[in-house]
Amino acid sequence: MIQASIELVEYSPQWPFGFETEKAFLIHKIGKWLCGSVEHVGSTSVPNLKAKPIIDIMFGVESLEDSRPAIDIMAQNGYCYSPYKGDVMHWFCKPSAAFRTHHLHLIPFESELWKERIQFRDILRSNNNIAAQYQELKQCLALEHHDNRELYTEKKWPFIQRVITSGYS
Repeated sequence: MIQASIELVEYSPQWPFGFETEKAFLIHKIGKWLCGSVEHVGSTSVPNLKAKPIIDIMFGVESLEDSRPAIDIMAQNGYCYSPYKGDVMHWFCKPSAAFRTHHLHLIPFESELWKERIQFRDILRSNNNIAAQYQELKQCLALEHHDNRELYTEKKWPFIQRVITSGYS
């Protein structure tokens, strides 16, 4: 799969609108598998945080097995499926791996991964100091690992884990 390079941009007030538009589309297309909620996560969900200009969407499902038919439906509607972390989610990007505007994560609602992502997002939204530290880390990693998304993501994990386990709010 061709990978897009990592480029962080200033926060855009259009990202929440883009999320809401895509959320409505997803509910229309695969709403029968929705369990719980559809959440805007990732850095584009945090006001004033620099981010890759890709809207991350977490779509709650009952189970990965039950929601497997949604893979074909999303593939027919502009999303590219990848078995990335297939043991905990169904992962998609749109419109292509080389140029991404959206990431879609079908994740069992209230799973450990679900809870961690919501917790981290909410901490970033409510704690400007943690958000600033995270932004600084992301900027350094984006420079260091400009063409390696896997390593960029992997290197962020220790910070994310420390924040989640510390109970910041």
